[in-house]
Amino acid sequence: MRIDVISVIPGLLDGPFSHSILKRANEKGLFEVVVHDLKKFGLGKNNQIDDYQYGGGAGMVMMIEPIESCINSLRAERAYDEIIYLTPDGVTYNQGIANELSLKQNLILLCGHYKGVDERVREHFITRELSIGDFVLSGGELAAALIVDSIGRLLPGVLGDESSALFDSFQDSMLAPPIYTRPSEYNGWKVPDVLLSGNDKLIDDWRNDQAMKRTEERRPDLLTED
Repeated sequence: MRIDVISVIPGLLDGPFSHSILKRANEKGLFEVVVHDLKKFGLGKNNQIDDYQYGGGAGMVMMIEPIESCINSLRAERAYDEIIYLTPDGVTYNQGIANELSLKQNLILLCGHYKGVDERVREHFITRELSIGDFVLSGGELAAALIVDSIGRLLPGVLGDESSALFDSFQDSMLAPPIYTRPSEYNGWKVPDVLLSGNDKLIDDWRNDQAMKRTEERRPDLLTED
């Protein structure tokens, strides 16, 4: 799988994509993430990528020409399943969308910046708009990092134990149950006996019960979603 990220400030993504799981996935050829500097497609000697709003108002707007040039240069090399714009007024991102996108082959993520993009970009190039929550960031780069990470860890071979991602929170519309590791007792605080029993059925039942209890207490809205 390949994800191309179009950014105004590509340096913000150096860290997230060059460490840990994503780095190892890239080295193994399982997952490729390429960040593109939109300013390389800017206009004129100053590589302009933004301009004032028509009609007045505070904030600069990302221009359509540099974005189209960047997208076209990528499309000339491969076909893309989705061109995704990261914006506060997009659909709220969740695990189900992550699962869906992990089945794609090639994606483009366009990071919003300034006041946003010229509306014609959204009308004629974007296939999906996503938000990571009801708040505003300075740009879409941090959102892109979160989305790329959540997709990458779902790909076969990326995690050491491929079944691990199947039991993450939200995969079955519930939060994950409590987890424990060694020592079995610390400062008088004990691991539940059932987890030490070796009885897989009892352990599975306990985990399901705990996941349901935790979800009811912390995120009851998940249990009422369609």
